[in-house]
Amino acid sequence: MSENVLEVKGLSKMYKKGVYAAHDVTFNIKKGEIFALIGPNGAGKTTTIRMISTLLTATEGDAVVAGHSILTDAAKVRENITYLPDEAGAYKTMKGIDYLDFMAKLYAPDKNHAKEYVERAKEICGLGDRLFDKIESYSRGMIRKLLLSRAVMSRPALAILDEPTSGLDILNALEIRRMIKKLAADEGMSFLLSSHNMLEIEFVSDRVGIIAKGNLLEIGTPEELKAKHNAKNLEEVFEGMVKNSEIC
Repeated sequence: MSENVLEVKGLSKMYKKGVYAAHDVTFNIKKGEIFALIGPNGAGKTTTIRMISTLLTATEGDAVVAGHSILTDAAKVRENITYLPDEAGAYKTMKGIDYLDFMAKLYAPDKNHAKEYVERAKEICGLGDRLFDKIESYSRGMIRKLLLSRAVMSRPALAILDEPTSGLDILNALEIRRMIKKLAADEGMSFLLSSHNMLEIEFVSDRVGIIAKGNLLEIGTPEELKAKHNAKNLEEVFEGMVKNSEIC
C-alpha cells in the first residue's frame, strides 16, 4: 500500500480548446505531511484543489486519495477528505455547540460517532464556554477555529484548506497554524494548503509547490527552495519563479 495519502498524476483542466487553467499537475502528499500549493491569482491553485475535492471534473490525468480515484470513486474520495474554502461561513443564528452537533449528525454514520465528533471538535477549537453563545457574537478568529474544528472532527485522511488564516490578526493566525501543525504531528493528518501568506507557508509547511499559469514549476521544502534560488525567504523564491514564468 502506498505511503502517500494523495497522489496527483498529470491533473489538467481545460476550459476551452488549448487553454488550461491547470496543466499536467503532479505531486504527492505523505501521511502526516503539510503540503502548500502557492501561486499568484489565476495560477491554477483553486482549480487544482477543486478537482482533487471532486467539485470539478478533470479534463486529463487523475488524483488518488487514500487509494480512491477522483474519476472512478468520487464518493469514497469525499469520505476521506474535508475541504474548507476561504469563503466558508457558519450559521450565525446558531450557538457554536449546536452548529457542531448539526454538522456532526450530517457526516457521522451513527449517533455514537456524532457525539464523538462533537467532543473532538470542542477540544480542538478551544472555545470553551463561548460555544454556548450564538456564532453572530464571535470574532472572525473564533469562527475560523470553529470551522477548522468542524472540518477535522471526523479525522479525514486529507484536509484541504484554502487560505486558512485569511483576514485574521497575528495571534489568531498563529493559533490556527499551530492547530494544523499539531494535528499533522500528533494524529498523522495530511494537509493540502493554499495561501498567499509566505510567512505562513514557511512556518507551517513541510513541502511547497509553486504554480503559475496552470503549471507546477517546482516542489521542495522551504529551506531547499531558498537554498536553490539563493533567496532570503520564500517570498523572494516566489517572486523570482513567477517573474521567470511570465518571461518564458
